Amino acid sequence: MNRLSPCIARGLHTLDLGGAWIGLLGIRLLLAYEFGIAGLEKLRGENWFADIQGDFPFPFSIVPVELSWFLATWTELISAAALVIGLGTRFWAVSLLILDIVAWASVHGANGYNVCDNGYKLPLIYALMLLPLVLSGPGRLSIDHWIRTRFGRV
Repeated sequence: MNRLSPCIARGLHTLDLGGAWIGLLGIRLLLAYEFGIAGLEKLRGENWFADIQGDFPFPFSIVPVELSWFLATWTELISAAALVIGLGTRFWAVSLLILDIVAWASVHGANGYNVCDNGYKLPLIYALMLLPLVLSGPGRLSIDHWIRTRFGRV
């Protein structure tokens, strides 16, 4: 067993190093794809926020629907691009988390858990995927990490 322990420790250390570089990349790319597609659909589609504005939580319920639509669309599009390259990751992850919570409360929450019923399963998954980006940042394979190492820690 003693001979395996150093091998296991080295293997785990190697996985830790790999995880630091690419562990959060998959989360960033999947979220970028999902929110990017949603943003493109809004960009190409018609504003349906007027139908659900009364279901938005305060203070979003008092924002004009045109402004809400614009902000949701461009938050999804810009954050998708930013997540891909890992730039401003924490800011964009928080922005998407707020957007996700509003969508959960106004569109998905009353429909139960099931995705097929337009339920809250996907917003829950997105929220749980955004939390590590908010709390841990984008990982080493990102512009944010390069900026931090180049210009020092805050």
